[in-house]
Amino acid sequence: MAGVVTVAVAPAEAGMKLLQFLEAKAGRHVPRSAVQRWIRTGQVRVDGGRAKPFQRLEAGQQVRIPPHDDAPGENAGEGAGASADPKQAAPKSVRPLTIVYEDEEMVAVFKPRGLASQGGTGLTDSAADRLLAMYAGSGLSPAPVHRLDRDTTGILLAGKTFAARRRLSELIADRAVGKTYLAWVRGVWPEDRAVTLEDLLEKAEGHDREKVRAGSGRIALARVRPLRREAEATLLVVELLTGRTHQIRVQLASRGFPILGDRKYGSPPHPAPLLLHAWKLALPGLTLSAPPDWKGPFAVPEIAPDKPGKD
Repeated sequence: MAGVVTVAVAPAEAGMKLLQFLEAKAGRHVPRSAVQRWIRTGQVRVDGGRAKPFQRLEAGQQVRIPPHDDAPGENAGEGAGASADPKQAAPKSVRPLTIVYEDEEMVAVFKPRGLASQGGTGLTDSAADRLLAMYAGSGLSPAPVHRLDRDTTGILLAGKTFAARRRLSELIADRAVGKTYLAWVRGVWPEDRAVTLEDLLEKAEGHDREKVRAGSGRIALARVRPLRREAEATLLVVELLTGRTHQIRVQLASRGFPILGDRKYGSPPHPAPLLLHAWKLALPGLTLSAPPDWKGPFAVPEIAPDKPGKD
């Protein structure tokens, strides 16, 4: 069990709400209800005084964090969690991610197949964990500002400070960040020019996935054009105009063109893994790209990575 610790708010954490700060320091094994109880009962102090869960923190403030269990499965205290020492907030022995682009505010990495974007119950490894490990001891706290499905490869963007994460998240919410994917689908795509796919998506009852339902749900828009055709498959470029869960997979499968390797949405057994790749991110004044690592007949060597730079 970790004892009482006092942690200084780093410049990269300035602007965070106290509740967010405590959850990050305690670790995801400590339930939010326990953290809220710490604050409510006065066990948490900011610069020696009582605090409120949603107050914004400033760089240099001293936050007292009460004793808590420092490993999963130890339930003697108010909740199980990781050490509050920020240098121990993430495992150190994880495999680092390939950096596609980096500046003072953000870092874009290549997320490999099979790796979750964010941590969660039962997960011991994620892109978020690896980012924390890569920057341990730096005073930075990079975290993804969007998600890719576990088996989708490609560019994942993270803000290196709380202020950067908030700014990037706002850009994404305002649809000011363009997202372009590559996907191999089963069948020969009939259109030669770019077409816009428009559907209404909602979560299917009793299933942990989204499916197309006519006349209800949230609108989903994507722009699609063919890049290469083979006898029984087509390589598509897909520009997301909205960002719904599993949107590309659902929209293509509902038209009879499931992504190769997508067993969840109707693709028959196929030796290839899910062939969906987050290829480009276009931020205001900056475009990033990374080619897929597909091999064999699905390799796309003609697509060279763009040099990150200002538009």
